[in-house]
Amino acid sequence: MAEVIAVCVSDIKGVVKKPVDSIAVKINHGVVGDAHAADWTRQVSLLADESADKLKDRIDGIVPGVFAENILTRGIVLKTLPIGTKLRCGGALLEVTQIGKECHNDGCAIKRQTGECVMPHEGIFAIVLEDGEIKPGDSVEVL
Repeated sequence: MAEVIAVCVSDIKGVVKKPVDSIAVKINHGVVGDAHAADWTRQVSLLADESADKLKDRIDGIVPGVFAENILTRGIVLKTLPIGTKLRCGGALLEVTQIGKECHNDGCAIKRQTGECVMPHEGIFAIVLEDGEIKPGDSVEVL
């Protein structure tokens, strides 16, 4: 069963997100209290812990939020989900809108240190279809 490992937020863009006990997500907004919240196609960012594992042997400090993900999952290959896939994450319903993203400028600190970053290729983005709360331990279900 796929599950949420961590949920993270930051109130400033361009910094590592910090793990929190839970997040609230809202339609036409995204993660309440997160700097990236807006009425756009990348309201919520998700990354599989298995993707982060690829760099753990090459860099210290790979902790939830370091790739600026809002939701860290385990047990689901997020990067293979087609755009339009609906995900039940805890009490919320999300819809996948984008796979990967372009790196900022010369890349994040992880890319500068290791030569690669997993978020641009394996992270996904979603919009909120139903308001809800998401917390570690919640299931992630593909609908």
